[in-house]
Amino acid sequence: MSSGGTIIPSSFELPDFYHFPPFFTIQPVLSTREKQLGQWRELLLKYHTDLKITTLILHECPLWKNNSINRQLTKEEIQIVVDDLITSGYGEWEDEHTKTRVRILWRKPEQLASDIYDWAVANGYVNSICTVYELHSGEDVNGMSFQGVDEELLRRALGVLEGQGKCALFQGETSEEDGIKFF
Repeated sequence: MSSGGTIIPSSFELPDFYHFPPFFTIQPVLSTREKQLGQWRELLLKYHTDLKITTLILHECPLWKNNSINRQLTKEEIQIVVDDLITSGYGEWEDEHTKTRVRILWRKPEQLASDIYDWAVANGYVNSICTVYELHSGEDVNGMSFQGVDEELLRRALGVLEGQGKCALFQGETSEEDGIKFF
């Protein structure tokens, strides 16, 4: 699907509500608007997670426009959707002053921390060491929620675990070689 020069990959399955014209107009009734913003949040997270995209560039996102029903969000409506994504903890501005790029937090750091620790326990990494690279891109993490996640978000999740006394971080020669010991 084309949207202003940007294409939604055919491998990404759009939900039914994406083809409902009122979805592209921010609703005035508060309860309806909250549900609508939740659907936008869900769609944006699924899109970015499925396609392993870590940054939402506001003017390039193909989801804002649905040519098949001739509907699109206005700049003001896009701002409302993005503000909701950030307020809910699933995004943060990469450029606080110009507000054109949002780091997508596929999962909140606390959720990722829980996923990482569950993985470490299930795979026998308690009382042993692995590297940040192994957590990010290793063979043992295929299909895990933290596979390929933005390194800064991964490190925040590890910081949560460290704060809970569930791991310790060790500096390697490069950031990818930094080690993690799980307890």
